[in-house]
Amino acid sequence: MEVKEEQSTKRKKQKQGRFWTWVAASVLFRLILIYFPKNLNLSSRPEVSTPLTSLRRLAEGYWLKQSSMSPYAGSMYHGSPLLLSLLGPLTVKRIEGQPSHLLCSLVFVVADILNAMVIRATGQTLQVAYRQSLKSLDLDTISESMEVLSSGDIAALVYLWNPFTIVACVGLSTSPIENLAIILALYGACKRMVPLAAFGWVMATHLSLYPMILIIPIILLLGYGPDTPRKLLLMRRCGKVEDNSSSDSCQQQEKVINQSDLPKVFAWGPPMLFLLWAIMWSVYVLLLCGISVKQYGGLWEMFERMYGFILTVQDLSPNIGVLWYFFAEVFDFFRNFFLIVFHMNILFMIFPLAIRLKHRPCFLAFVYITISSMLKSYPSVGDSALYFGLLGWFVNELSEMQFSFCLFSVYVGVSLLSPVMHNLWIWRGTGNANFYFATAITYACLQMVLVVESVSAMLNHDRKLKKLTNAKLQNGKS
Repeated sequence: MEVKEEQSTKRKKQKQGRFWTWVAASVLFRLILIYFPKNLNLSSRPEVSTPLTSLRRLAEGYWLKQSSMSPYAGSMYHGSPLLLSLLGPLTVKRIEGQPSHLLCSLVFVVADILNAMVIRATGQTLQVAYRQSLKSLDLDTISESMEVLSSGDIAALVYLWNPFTIVACVGLSTSPIENLAIILALYGACKRMVPLAAFGWVMATHLSLYPMILIIPIILLLGYGPDTPRKLLLMRRCGKVEDNSSSDSCQQQEKVINQSDLPKVFAWGPPMLFLLWAIMWSVYVLLLCGISVKQYGGLWEMFERMYGFILTVQDLSPNIGVLWYFFAEVFDFFRNFFLIVFHMNILFMIFPLAIRLKHRPCFLAFVYITISSMLKSYPSVGDSALYFGLLGWFVNELSEMQFSFCLFSVYVGVSLLSPVMHNLWIWRGTGNANFYFATAITYACLQMVLVVESVSAMLNHDRKLKKLTNAKLQNGKS
């Protein structure tokens, strides 16, 4: 026994050593790319920088503010005044002999590392909850076979070494800071740290508006916990198989079951406390924003220039989304109608998915983030970097996902073809907007297929657990 314990501790130390080696290598790789001349011109790529995440636009807004003008004048800056106060001074300061963008780049590198560490901690929490649920269902063999895969480490490394993450960091996009707010919200909800979850959700909603829909998985996480296979556990305890005639006896036995052995029912305390903290943080953020823009038009101008800009899709410059092309072609008479249709598409999917995946709140958050990345007004590769990192949390459950290799191959192909088509259209003049839009619509279809296949694989995994539980019950009865 002692020899086995020593071997297991050595393996754990080796795994941890390898993990930190890969983390250090990712940081070094980013620093090398930062020192390239003109930062590889990634900051000018439409796939990386959008009107909401461009550091150049932020620098322009800060220059206007320093000139005693509104940062929203001239329709250049449409971000948060708090982000302007945080990063604006760094766009002016210079270090002798170093690239002009070094300080901002270091901030984004630090944000990426924080994102990876929080993703890792959340993944470890989810893995512990997953193993406990398997043990409660007497499925220890599955739990032991999956100990090789550490979902937290895999998710963190997938996020750090994802080309989309590296490009967003080196391309001076503010996406890493927005991703940090979202990940903090999910981490706080998993750990039931209500103030942290509320702070992350409020800041993520303030920065990009679309994370507002994450309030549903956050409330489910706070109320139920990371993983709640209550139906399967009740079925095992009651000795219930797929038989409707035994439902009455099962309900009678359910009352006698020791409640300490069951997952807790929905706890209303943490969600109500979350709403209270969310209101407090929202008031505090609005107060700071009001002080920042008091002499430049007040909060109303901020809402109009920031959230109104997102909802009305005023900037039709090309990006990897599909809305810019559609609204460039649609008649102005129908513009408001289609604005409502596109934004309601996200809202229509919220409640059906929440009803079907309420027992998997973190996976539900992943699905919401992917859908919003596909349908938002100004998407960027930083959004894809986030949901790919979160996908690493579910490597055990989604191990049998179909078309994974095809999805990976097409993602690589679209990533390589997008700058080529943009160059043919904008610079060489040998193509047109349809060239670039073809890659954008393919990218949207890829994300759609990813959502469908991942949800299907997760539901199949749950059905597999249900069948295994039924099989154990039948063997026990025989």
